[in-house]
Amino acid sequence: MPGLLLEPLAWCQALLVRRKLRRLQVPDDPVVIVGHWRSGTTFLHQLLGADPAMATARNCFTVAPQVAVLLKPLLVPLLQRLMTPTRPIDAVAWGAMDPQEDEIGLARLTFETNMAGVAFPRHYLRHFRRRVLAWTPHFERQLLQFSKLTWLHDGAGKRRLLIKNSAHTARVPLLLKLFPRAKFVLLKRDPVDSVRSLVQVKQSLAELVALQEPLDEVTQVEETAAAHQLMMNAFEASRHLIPPGQLMEVDYTQLVAHPLETVERIYQHFDLSSWPQARAPIAQRAAAAAHYRARPVQLSDEAEARLQELMQPADAGAVIGQTPLGRRH
Repeated sequence: MPGLLLEPLAWCQALLVRRKLRRLQVPDDPVVIVGHWRSGTTFLHQLLGADPAMATARNCFTVAPQVAVLLKPLLVPLLQRLMTPTRPIDAVAWGAMDPQEDEIGLARLTFETNMAGVAFPRHYLRHFRRRVLAWTPHFERQLLQFSKLTWLHDGAGKRRLLIKNSAHTARVPLLLKLFPRAKFVLLKRDPVDSVRSLVQVKQSLAELVALQEPLDEVTQVEETAAAHQLMMNAFEASRHLIPPGQLMEVDYTQLVAHPLETVERIYQHFDLSSWPQARAPIAQRAAAAAHYRARPVQLSDEAEARLQELMQPADAGAVIGQTPLGRRH
């Protein structure tokens, strides 16, 4: 939404909710969905977001969090009229009340997000290192502010906060600082499939929203593979910080093949008490998604060959990310 139009309304919301935000204590035990992009995080977010006990960021909030609490009665019907039936990048069905990744909404509050690299794809890795692998006190404040606004927007009568953000895979120390009892669900998918799919999405996003010309496909493969390794290395370096019982790893293929059973195991693992009420709406959401067929992902022969070269196991002689974290020689 146009920034100049929203600015006076943003001041109004800030004044109206300032005292509430100061007093508000967001639950310190959110469920946090992490994992590399294109590994099933969105699907799991949609399923868990159907639980009536879960408060989460939704499209009608992330479109303009600086005014969404104030304008919620207007934004929901407005988006229902304006939104396409499916996401432009992958034809996944979506609506105004569907869950949305919080990085999208954070980008409305601060420049210090992964979306900087989406806007400037020719400098993606530089922004990735600065905005995903590292963070500032300003970003920490904005993330806490965003979480509080999420709770104000969607938390009435609910018991738990649900966060989904692939970039948070590399921000485990920050998440634990803000939410000491956070329960992490790590989605895992074959890295080749995950990177290949993300390359296609990033090329599509560049056409839709980038402020620079998109990278050529081979370079996009190289940079996406490098970022994948950097992100997963960051997670592994922080894994030991997660207290026992606060991490569950979920396989992408199991989630897609058996969504209801997989989600039930998550509830059992974390001893989440809302499963009896959540089962029916989650089952309904899973049934609606059963008809979805992902678009085929096909790279050029050169890009596919480069992907296979970069993503082969390390003991076969390749180290992901040394090119570029080294370019083609």
